[in-house]
Amino acid sequence: MTQGPAPHASTTRAASIIARCRELARITDVPGETTRLFLSPATRDAHTLLAGWIRQAGLVSPIEAARTDDAGNLRALRRSAVENAPTLVLFSHIDTVPNAGAFDGPLGVLLGLAAIEHLGATPLPFNIELIAFSEEEGVRFGFPFLSSLAATGQLTQEHLARTDADGISVADAIRAFDTGNGSRLDPARIATTCPLPPHTFAALEVHIEQGPVLEKGDASLAVVETIVGQSRLELTFEGQSNHAGTTPMPLRRDALAAAAQWIVEVERYAANYIQLVATVGRITTLPGAINVVPGTVHTSLDVRHPRDESRHAAVAHLLTKAEAAGALRGVRVHATVKSEQRAVPMDHDLTLKLHKAAERAGFDAQPIFSGAGHDAMILAAAVPTTMLFIRSPGGLSHHPDEDVREEDVEAALETVLNLLLHLHPKH
Repeated sequence: MTQGPAPHASTTRAASIIARCRELARITDVPGETTRLFLSPATRDAHTLLAGWIRQAGLVSPIEAARTDDAGNLRALRRSAVENAPTLVLFSHIDTVPNAGAFDGPLGVLLGLAAIEHLGATPLPFNIELIAFSEEEGVRFGFPFLSSLAATGQLTQEHLARTDADGISVADAIRAFDTGNGSRLDPARIATTCPLPPHTFAALEVHIEQGPVLEKGDASLAVVETIVGQSRLELTFEGQSNHAGTTPMPLRRDALAAAAQWIVEVERYAANYIQLVATVGRITTLPGAINVVPGTVHTSLDVRHPRDESRHAAVAHLLTKAEAAGALRGVRVHATVKSEQRAVPMDHDLTLKLHKAAERAGFDAQPIFSGAGHDAMILAAAVPTTMLFIRSPGGLSHHPDEDVREEDVEAALETVLNLLLHLHPKH
């Protein structure tokens, strides 16, 4: 891979971003780990820290003070000198899963802030809005993307009525959030304070890959072309419970044996198709006694592919195989679809420009698809959106040992800066 800027510059800039990520990771709801849930007290403290860094950035670039919208997102705007200029959005999220690492989400926010800082007073024909979404992971309320849904006008009253483990609704959590300056948020104002700026012409999310593909290819960066579609199902295998000692093997209707045969088929089938992943992540056996033939088994099925038609074909095949495994043993199979998420392509023109920006910066950013969901898939429904992945050492994420390499962070920063300096919005 072609080298980018001088090593001294890269170490200094990247190390600063990484240090900020690690400092932010110390702000947590749970001492001794990084756990920061939507609109928790740690969110307020994270906003305070980020707002301070944003104020520092304003010393060298025309960036306004941070504000918190009524979905709890922290936002700051770098204004163009051009009158009625359109806006580009740099974004990611600052909430975490329980016991998380320092980089999933915050890296994209802090790299975006660093790009604004390094632009200094360089004139651009567009505004840049930096958004730190307060909710992406879906941990507190069991539903992801609440913040980006608010920004794109897709947050509904049903979303606001969802409750957490303590019975607190999203709407009540918004009203109770302490912004730190004495003001309160109001869900009734979401439609006014949360939408993306008028004339937003582009949006970019930088994120760690959260997988091993870049590591295997010894690559720093990749440009996301599609976020995969996903099918989640629940399958029930219904046989007959019976005494394990007195029921001969040929006369059994063993639901677990049928499910086990099918689970092996799920792995075998997915392993033979490029880009397809299929997972049985949960299994419950009833009655669950050591001396009873299993009569009922509940399993999950998660199928993902960047092409919806391929995903649908895979689900149909695997359901057929489940029925066949059951038929061999007199076991009935029932399947229920729990959720369907279509594949979301990134904007073709903007994605091509991101590829070219990486090339001009001296880096090879291979095309990739994302196997995980991101805020980018929500924004893509409203504005042209693209996404840049940074290598995850060891393919590790959602784990306290999650990490990044300085040279990769520098490659991403230089690519983003190159994109911003060469981007010309269409009027």
